[in-house]
Amino acid sequence: MLRLLQSTAFALLAPALLVTPAVARENYALLVGASQYPSLDEKYWLKGPANDVKLVRTYLETQSPVPFPAAHIATLADGVEGATGEPTLSGIRTAFAELTAKVQPGDFVYLHFSGHGTQAPAADPETELDGLDELFLPTDIGLWSNEVGAVQNALVDDEIGKLIDGLRDKGADVWAVFDSCHSGTVTRGAPDGDEEVRTRQLPPEALGLSSDQMEPVTRGLQDPRAQPDPPIDSGDEQGKGGSLVSFFAAQTNEVTPEKNLPKGKPGRIPQGVFTYTLFEVLAEHPGATYGQIGQEVLRKYATKSLARTTPLFEGDLDRVAFSGSPGERVAQWAATRTDTGFDLPAGSLHGLNEGDVLAVMGSAADETKAALGYVQLATVETFASTAVPVEHEGKTLPAELPKGVMLRKIGSDLDFTLTVALPEPGPLPAKTLEGAMETLRAEVGPRITFVPAGADADLRLAVIKDSRRPDAIWVLPSTGLMEEQDLVNTPSVSTADKTGEELGLAVADTLSRMARAINLMKMAGAVGSGSLDVSVDLLTGPDKGRLKPMPTSGMPRLVPDDQVHVVAQNHMDIPVDVNVLYIGADWSISHWFSGRLQPGDTLKKGLFKISDAVLGRERMVIVMTPAAPQSPVEDLSFLAQDRLELTREIGGTGKGLRSALAEAGFGETTRSATALDDDSETGPGPAIVELELQTVKAGE
Repeated sequence: MLRLLQSTAFALLAPALLVTPAVARENYALLVGASQYPSLDEKYWLKGPANDVKLVRTYLETQSPVPFPAAHIATLADGVEGATGEPTLSGIRTAFAELTAKVQPGDFVYLHFSGHGTQAPAADPETELDGLDELFLPTDIGLWSNEVGAVQNALVDDEIGKLIDGLRDKGADVWAVFDSCHSGTVTRGAPDGDEEVRTRQLPPEALGLSSDQMEPVTRGLQDPRAQPDPPIDSGDEQGKGGSLVSFFAAQTNEVTPEKNLPKGKPGRIPQGVFTYTLFEVLAEHPGATYGQIGQEVLRKYATKSLARTTPLFEGDLDRVAFSGSPGERVAQWAATRTDTGFDLPAGSLHGLNEGDVLAVMGSAADETKAALGYVQLATVETFASTAVPVEHEGKTLPAELPKGVMLRKIGSDLDFTLTVALPEPGPLPAKTLEGAMETLRAEVGPRITFVPAGADADLRLAVIKDSRRPDAIWVLPSTGLMEEQDLVNTPSVSTADKTGEELGLAVADTLSRMARAINLMKMAGAVGSGSLDVSVDLLTGPDKGRLKPMPTSGMPRLVPDDQVHVVAQNHMDIPVDVNVLYIGADWSISHWFSGRLQPGDTLKKGLFKISDAVLGRERMVIVMTPAAPQSPVEDLSFLAQDRLELTREIGGTGKGLRSALAEAGFGETTRSATALDDDSETGPGPAIVELELQTVKAGE
C-alpha cells in the first residue's frame, strides 16, 4: 500500500483540482474494514482491510476533489487508530442509521467495504436465482445455524441494498465500493515471490456449512448484482431520489486478493489490490468520470498483472467521480496492435464509421488533449473495426507505445447513416421545407443524406393534403405507402407555425431519432443469430405465475399489462455479454439489461410490462458479444432514447440536435412500459436475436 506515507505515489502527483458542485451539498463517507474474526481460525484473518481504510480516509481528507471534513468520515475498522467504531453488524447498522438521519437532498455519500465475503443458502430461495445469499462478513460473525437458517451477524446482500436505499430515498447520491468477494471455490492464494497473497473469500466450511448444503444449489445468473432485484440497484429508479454508482472488486464467481503493495517498493504493506489500484487511479486522474476510472483500473490490472479478476462497475458511469456533475460520454476501447495498425472491439453499433479519427490514449482516464497520436478507421463492421495511424492536429503517432493503449472516439455524438427522400415539389409545406434545408443539413451532418422524391431511400418525406394535418411534413416508410389509420403513429412536423430555422431543427431531431432505431434494426437483421451457443427464450403473460414461451414464428401479439421476461443460458466455455433493448412503435429505444454470462450461467430476468401509451409494431433486440478477460461489460445503454413526439408543433423546436440527443439518448428508461422488479481471443462472433411483435388493445 501507499502506506499513507504521502512521500510515496500520492505525494508525487499534481494536487487534485477542487471540484465545486453546482448545488451546495455536504459530503459524507462510511468506511468499513473487517480484518480479524475472533470466531474463525486465524488462518482466515486478513491484514489488508485496516490498511485499505487508512488509505481511503487519508485520500478523502487530503486528496479528494471535493471536501470531506474529518467529522463527516465514519471509520469502522479493527486495528485503525482513530476509528469511530468497530466493524460489527450492529456497528454498521448504527452508522448507516446515523448517516441516513444526517443526509439531505443533493448530498454525496461514499461507502467502502473491505473484508471477507462468502455465500450461504438464501433465507428466501425464491429471491435468488442461485438459491444463495451473498454475505459481507463483519468481525463478530458466528457460525451457520441450521435452526435459524443463517450465519450469525452476517450482513446479507438484501440488507445492504435496503441500507443504501435509505440514503437514496433521502435524496443523497451514493458511490459504493466493495473490495470483497463471494466465491466459495478458492480458499487461499499461493505465495507470490516474497509477497503473501490472501483472498478475501471465506469458504463455506469455515462457517460450519457442509458441502451437501451448498452442492445442490446450481448457480444461475453469474452476477446477482446485475439481477432484476439485486442487492445493489444501479442508476436512478422510480422511488429513489439519489443516484447510485457501484464498484465491485470481482464478479461472484471470482476471488479478489490482497498483497503487499506497492510491489517491489520499500515499506510495502498488505493492501487490497482493488482498493489500492482504484485510489491510485483517483489520485492520478481527479477529474475523470466513473467510467474512465473503471476502464483505467482494468487497464492497470491487465498491463501490470495485478490480479486475474474482472472488477465490475455499474450505474451512471458518465458522471464525474465525487462531484456528481454530469460528464460527456467517453467512448473508448482497448486496442490490439497489429502489423498495420490496430484492431478494436467496436463498430457501427457503437456509432463508428469508416474515416473517423480516434485519439490514441496511454491511459483510459487521461484528458483527450493528452492523446499520444491519432488513428483513422479503415474498416468498420457491426462489432469490430481496424484503424491505421494518421497525422492529425500536428501529431504523428510514435513508434513506441505503452501497454494497453485505448482508442477514444473524438466527440460523443452518435452518427448513423440514413437516406431520406424529399417530398414532391409544389405544395406550400414542401416549399417551406426547401427554405429550411440549410439548417436541416447543418444539424444532421453527413450521415443523413437527402435524395429527390422517388429515389431509393430509408424514409420518405411527404405532404398529405387530405390528411388531418395538410400543412405538415410527414415521415413515411421507404415504400411511401401508409394506411389512413396508421397515420396516428406516423411522425409529422407542422410547417405553418415555424420559421425556417425552427422547421429545420424539428425535422433534424425527428430524423435523427428515427435513424437510431432504423439502424439498430438494420444491424440486427444483418448480424443475425451468429455462431454463439447461447439459448434465448422470451416468455410473456399477464403475471409471473402465468408465463408462456413467446411464439418464434409469425408476429406475437401483446396487450397492455402483458409482462415480458427473458431466459438466456451460456452453453460455451467463454463468457458472453448480454444486452436487451426494445424499439417501441413511438421510435423509443429502451435499454433493459446489460450483464455478463460466465460459462454455464443462466440469466432469468423480468424486463417490463406493456403500457397502452403507444401501440403498434415493435421489436425486442438481444445483443450478445463474446467477452475478453478483464474487459468492461459491454453496456449499450447509450443507445437508449426517449419516445419521439409524433406530432411536432412549435414547442420544443428551439434546440440544436446535439442538445436534443443529449437529453433524449443516454441511458434513460424511455418507453412508457414499466420495468419489472422480477426475482427471478479467437472465438465465435457476436450475435443479435431480434423478435418483431405487435402490441394491440385488449380484445383485438
